[in-house]
Amino acid sequence: MEAYLDNSATTRCSKAAADIVYKLLTEDYGNPSSLHMKGVEAENYINDAKKKIAKTLRVQDKEILFTSGGTESNNTAIIGAAMANKRAGRHIITSSVEHASVLSVMQFLEEQGFEITYLPVNHDGVISVEELKNAVREDTILVSLMHVNNEIGAVMPIEEAGAAIKEKNPAALFHVDAIQSYGKLEIRPKRMNIDMLSVSGHKIHGPKGSGFLYIKDKTKIKPIIYGGGQQKGMRSGTENVPAYAGLGVAAEEIYTDFDKKIAHMYELRDHFIESVQRIDGVSVNGRIDHTNAPHVVSVSVDGVRAEVMLHTLEDRQIYVSAGSACSSNKPAISSTLKSIGLKPSLLDSTIRFSFCVNTTQEEIDYAVSVMAEVIPMLRRYTRR
Repeated sequence: MEAYLDNSATTRCSKAAADIVYKLLTEDYGNPSSLHMKGVEAENYINDAKKKIAKTLRVQDKEILFTSGGTESNNTAIIGAAMANKRAGRHIITSSVEHASVLSVMQFLEEQGFEITYLPVNHDGVISVEELKNAVREDTILVSLMHVNNEIGAVMPIEEAGAAIKEKNPAALFHVDAIQSYGKLEIRPKRMNIDMLSVSGHKIHGPKGSGFLYIKDKTKIKPIIYGGGQQKGMRSGTENVPAYAGLGVAAEEIYTDFDKKIAHMYELRDHFIESVQRIDGVSVNGRIDHTNAPHVVSVSVDGVRAEVMLHTLEDRQIYVSAGSACSSNKPAISSTLKSIGLKPSLLDSTIRFSFCVNTTQEEIDYAVSVMAEVIPMLRRYTRR
């Protein structure tokens, strides 16, 4: 049996999304910048995808900027906002547990003379809104926070954070990395005081190489890609129409019967946590109640290295990640796990299980049964 439990790394593209991608690669393959009918057809596909996505967030179509994925969306939001607003100040706030596509950008901006404040998190991986509010200054131009942590599933208090930021400094922009929350949580940018929001298509059963950045109308931001002026000059380059159309379909699908899908994932998560914690020396990191995201569970296996556990499960066709899949092929100790105060002996013994709407209880039961079988053997081998 195969159990794919690495959906935070990537999801299987849905049939409907894959079908429209194929159609646009082979039939309606026009360039949206062309003035003939093929070009008009392509442009219509882009506009339709924007409408579908905007509807899920209750925002305007014109506020959706298509990108190649989450990394580009985060880079565009943070660098674009920093460069557009640097005369107003050079202070930026983020957290200590952000994804590399945010933390690496912050390091780059520090080299450019910006001051970055890194907020700590508690044992559950969540920032203090009070600490955030105290950190906001008159020269703060941007706050960037992830909505759901990609390693432990912690949910940041985004709505409360947005209100605190705007109360302290209404001019400061608020960017949210929603790459792990879009399609899993209800997101309302207007209500949550979000100025920019990053999303990746392949996390929600859309095609790889697709993503978008919500940019609130009249937000001051500069492009980071220049050229032919596509997408109103904010992202030059011929639009990837198949990817964007596929993303639009995936976004519409993921938010259809949304409550039912989320309830299903929480049921799976609860069942997995209850089952896996029965194994001796296995612990779950972060909160185990429904204040965490429905699809991510971080598990530490005392006495067994994460890489060994991962490949042992892989031998049984069970697929998981050792921390963030975006960097799991480069062995390093997770900054998130260190930030939540995980004891040193478990830092290199933690793996991530992540589910989707198509995950079954049979997959979870199979994974837990294999873990219960192999962990005692792996511990004996480690001791030798």
